[in-house]
Amino acid sequence: MIVKTKSMKVRHIVLGLLSISVIAPIFLYTDRVATFVNPSSSRRDFIDDVVGAFMVSGDNTRHLNVLQHQETSTLKEPTGVVYSDQSTDSSPKATVTREHKSARVLAATNEERQQQLSNPIKQVVDRAPRNLTTALDSHHNASHISAVKLEQQPTQRARKIDRTVRSDNKHDRKTEPADVKVRRLKDQLIRAKVYLSLPSIKNNPQVTRELRQRVKEVTRALGDATKDTDLPKIAVAKMKLTEESLEKAKQVQDDCAAVVKKLRAMLHSSEEQLRVHKKQTMFLTQLTAKTLPKGLHCLPLRLTTEYYSLNSSQQNFPNQQKLEDPRLYHYALFSDNILAAAVVVNSTLAHAKHPSNHVFHIVTDRLNYAAMRMWFLGNPPGKATIQVQNIEEFTWLNASYSPVLKQLGSPSMIDYYFRARRANSDQNLKFRNPKYLSILNHLRFYLPEIFPKLNKVLFLDDDIVVQRDLTGLWSIDLKGNVNGAVETCGEIFHRFDRYLNFSNPLISKNFNPHACGWGYGMNVFDLNEWRRQNITEVYHRWQRLNRDRQLWKLGTLPPGLLTFWKRTYSLDKSWHVLGLGYNPNVNQREIEEAAVIHYNGNLKPWLEIAIPKYKNYWEKYIDFDVMYLRECNINP
Repeated sequence: MIVKTKSMKVRHIVLGLLSISVIAPIFLYTDRVATFVNPSSSRRDFIDDVVGAFMVSGDNTRHLNVLQHQETSTLKEPTGVVYSDQSTDSSPKATVTREHKSARVLAATNEERQQQLSNPIKQVVDRAPRNLTTALDSHHNASHISAVKLEQQPTQRARKIDRTVRSDNKHDRKTEPADVKVRRLKDQLIRAKVYLSLPSIKNNPQVTRELRQRVKEVTRALGDATKDTDLPKIAVAKMKLTEESLEKAKQVQDDCAAVVKKLRAMLHSSEEQLRVHKKQTMFLTQLTAKTLPKGLHCLPLRLTTEYYSLNSSQQNFPNQQKLEDPRLYHYALFSDNILAAAVVVNSTLAHAKHPSNHVFHIVTDRLNYAAMRMWFLGNPPGKATIQVQNIEEFTWLNASYSPVLKQLGSPSMIDYYFRARRANSDQNLKFRNPKYLSILNHLRFYLPEIFPKLNKVLFLDDDIVVQRDLTGLWSIDLKGNVNGAVETCGEIFHRFDRYLNFSNPLISKNFNPHACGWGYGMNVFDLNEWRRQNITEVYHRWQRLNRDRQLWKLGTLPPGLLTFWKRTYSLDKSWHVLGLGYNPNVNQREIEEAAVIHYNGNLKPWLEIAIPKYKNYWEKYIDFDVMYLRECNINP
């Protein structure tokens, strides 16, 4: 009986071992297939069921050690983590750190589990024979160590990445714009106003009151600030509160279509307002350019009074014998602006190597003739020679000889300038500047008649400043051309088609619309070639053809482009830099290296609307301590 009982126990043990070694792998394999097919199934739950079904005989309390190891390994913190849990910081950075650490712990656990599940027979057999437990424990420890090593490698890479990210963030902070907070506050204002205009927000009094309060606070904090350093310290706190309020409004308003519709309406309204403001700005700028400042109106009156108090012998300039000497350097300057003419003369002589060889021929109108003479009598230009002439003295310049003089006095020209309905409808307001009505502006086409005994003349506008010695211009060989000028084809609006009407066959047949324009303001004219090629008659012919302003509007550059077509020699651009009267982005290096800088445009340096950073180039050639300037309150 005892032998039978023992044999039955042995049989049970053999059957148990067979079940463990044969059947269990089948179930585990089936589980692995099922897991592959259905990833949502849990391996762990299935293994628990297998362990419950296959207990070691006579022991209903002991489970497989492999599951015990997995459970405890998930609770153990892997060594080699970068951050610790000892800090109680609840900041977003700390939260992100804990998430990264948890992810690494989970990665290590998954690696262990994968290694352990890779041999299912060993997992199940591990529990039955007690003498195999030690071997499996050592295998598990080796797996755990390898998992830790694997954990430490990404940790080291994480340190390198973290340093890189931090250095990149530091670089971003250094290069970020200076008005980031200002722009963010303005964006918050726009968003708040959009929400306040939506029906769903209006129906929520609490959110509406809160948003209105935030709009007031942000507006007050923003003020007139243009960069972050202008903002008060409280601005950051107000920014955070406003962002919280906007998030509340966002939760209330969930209709994106309504927000988009409102933003489009606001954009359209802003564009329309911008168009209106641009038009108003253009009109006011043109009006300011036409207006004579009070100080410059006072100056000629004060000088005229002083001039007529002089004796006749005191009203003459010295060195008048040099006026017709062709061996000297002669300048032609036609202006009714006394202060501007003074800057041209002063800046030229400040850089001249031999001032005594320079002769300035200034022609002005009848109103400013006495004042212009008085200024240079009271402020003589050193050893240089000055001549001031009245345009009324040129008796040959009359309507019968000059077509442009006849046109300037015609009823159609007066109608073009002084009829309000025409002025409002014309888009080209710049052509309505009164300087185009002045014959002084067209006097540049009569240089041979004004200087009959001279061979070369350097023509200068009154809105230029000289920064280098200009005597080298007289030695330039113009190669048979009449005009020496700097081309202005660097910008597309300085091409011929921007000045001339190429829809007219007279223009389109004779000229290239893409030809480079050139700048008036500093031009070398070969008067001998001028006379030989009869350039004045060419100018008269084009003026007669343009009596109805069908070829070009007004001004002197368009007829100059036609008159000197294929008769202009291109000078190096460093001789003459233009744009300081309209372009705030002229290259600073080009300005510094230029022989002549030109304030062409409406933003003249003597006006309040001048570009501030360019005014010093002009003002440094004025002595503001002169009595006449102090009396007329003309200050830098």
